[in-house]
Amino acid sequence: MNKRIEKKDTIIMWITSFICLLPIILSVVIYQDLPVQIAVHWNNTGTADGYLPKSIAAIGLPILFLAVNLYSKIRLFSDPKRAAHSEALRLLSIWLIPLLSLIIVPVTLFISMGVNIPIALISLVTAGGLMIICGNYLPKCRRNYTIGLKLPWTLHSDDNWNKTHRLAGILWIFGGIIIIVSAFLLTNNLVYGVPLTITVVLILAIVPVMYSFFLYKGQEKQ
Repeated sequence: MNKRIEKKDTIIMWITSFICLLPIILSVVIYQDLPVQIAVHWNNTGTADGYLPKSIAAIGLPILFLAVNLYSKIRLFSDPKRAAHSEALRLLSIWLIPLLSLIIVPVTLFISMGVNIPIALISLVTAGGLMIICGNYLPKCRRNYTIGLKLPWTLHSDDNWNKTHRLAGILWIFGGIIIIVSAFLLTNNLVYGVPLTITVVLILAIVPVMYSFFLYKGQEKQ
């Protein structure tokens, strides 16, 4: 496998890594006003049930996003079939982690300071929106080793890859719409929103995998 990373991709890696760390500036500015323990996880009712010391949450979370960003970029830019990436999904893969760092870290810190932010609603709408975006561009992504449903059967042939990603694209779009609509319909009872999201995600994951497998078996018999 060709591991060479081009110079322009290295520059992108540095820029996105810098963006991941930008929330540390906010952390330093408001550090004295932060509580000793900061909530970093919420259950399906929107109640905090996981905490970290403020030193780890305020500084460690951006560093965690940095680590995830570096790993994802190395995988993305060293893919020998990177020319087959959908341009839209490639851009999403490049900027998603930095944007999440810019959103999640400040939101986490502000909630710990008592700012009323509807975390469950924001999470569901964001998840649904990402599903719609990915679903729209998945069918346009050609066979590669980084972006898409990298199954043994999809990687086996272009036909399996294309058919599986067309189905997955449709499912992801409808799944995203369902999650967004449910987030607003269940505004006063989001306790059902998280289980619904998990159910939708499981369907989106399992159905394309099964379809790809049976498609592969059917092609084997021909």
